[in-house]
Amino acid sequence: MSRRVARLTVDSLAALPEEVRTCVAWELDPVERARAEREGTAGEEKAAWLSRVLLEWGSCGRVVWIDDEVAGAVLYAPPAYLPGTVAMPTAPVAEDAVQIAGAFVAEAHTGAGLGRLLMQLVVKDVLQRGGYRAVECFGSEAGISAPGDACCLPVEFLQRVGFRTARGHVRHPRMRLDLKSVVSWREEVELAWERLLGAVRPPAPLPVPRATRGPIRP
Repeated sequence: MSRRVARLTVDSLAALPEEVRTCVAWELDPVERARAEREGTAGEEKAAWLSRVLLEWGSCGRVVWIDDEVAGAVLYAPPAYLPGTVAMPTAPVAEDAVQIAGAFVAEAHTGAGLGRLLMQLVVKDVLQRGGYRAVECFGSEAGISAPGDACCLPVEFLQRVGFRTARGHVRHPRMRLDLKSVVSWREEVELAWERLLGAVRPPAPLPVPRATRGPIRP
């Protein structure tokens, strides 16, 4: 079974589920989003947005592949690249934060901790960049649905991985994960990914005491 983690590119965007690659709730302002959805060009707009962010800010997503199929992915960027957030009741995202712009885990791989590890990868990247204090995300409360919910993440999941409410709302609270509270993730994330992807190597054997060591044979 082959497993790998890769940076999101325009080519790999095409391999993501339709609801992810055509969600432009954050990437376009409300007027442009309505136009794209009406004309059926949301996918093209998403690809154009990704190209721009890759050029100006750098890598803004991670994709997990298992047996050449996408098992999970996450997208993120500074709020300046996500003008659609102005339509949210709990906007704006703080200027010192990077915003999660979407994430998913394939149904076949739910319950394996992949969602948490995707968040850890975001944190690791943002910490390495420097200049940011947090990661923020618009949540969706369980049992309450509304247009745009497919582009939000469940509040219950966000709370499990360390997010706290930055601004409350009955339907779409803005959630925040302060980086100073998860500095240790930089040390944990590599081991966590190895465990998830089955790449942990067995521990090195303890040295044999000299008194009991047998002869060395070729």
